[in-house]
Amino acid sequence: MEFMASALERVRKIKLVIFDVDGVLTDGGLYVGAQGELMKRFYVKDGLAITLARQAGLKTAIITGRYSAMVEQRAKELSIDAVWQGCGDKCKAYRELKKKFDVVDEEIAYIGDDLLDLPIMLQVGFAAAVGDAAAEVKHSAHLVAAEDGGHGAVREILEFVLKTQNKWENVIAGFRNTSITETPAH
Repeated sequence: MEFMASALERVRKIKLVIFDVDGVLTDGGLYVGAQGELMKRFYVKDGLAITLARQAGLKTAIITGRYSAMVEQRAKELSIDAVWQGCGDKCKAYRELKKKFDVVDEEIAYIGDDLLDLPIMLQVGFAAAVGDAAAEVKHSAHLVAAEDGGHGAVREILEFVLKTQNKWENVIAGFRNTSITETPAH
């Protein structure tokens, strides 16, 4: 993981984390079935990290250019607070999320991987890129994950956020003090 010196101070202010989907929550591949149906692969450890971030008090959202029933289902499983799909204008969705959650740019993190993510990444308080992001995206990020999209980058970034906000130990304590029937879904 590589991060700018300012990343630590920026992360302390974060209240909302926004994710792109293809290339961030997934590996960017699309699986096309014989009937034309599209499938996506999600990484379960990223899902657990999103659940833990929500339990630690962070709001979560998705902004993606493509519409997918699978994204809707995964977001529901993870109790993601807001989902914007089929966004030709991701900045419009971003502005709506700021209003919905009553947050300012400095309180928002965005995790992206490609050029379509740059306009938002350049506005937020904390911009993160997955390990296999486009060079321009990495250059604009306050943190670049060692892991690739769909392979643990979201987990790595969210752990960084929770540790920097001094919330990680409480997350771990919850597992040490939880019975088998109470573990969070991921």
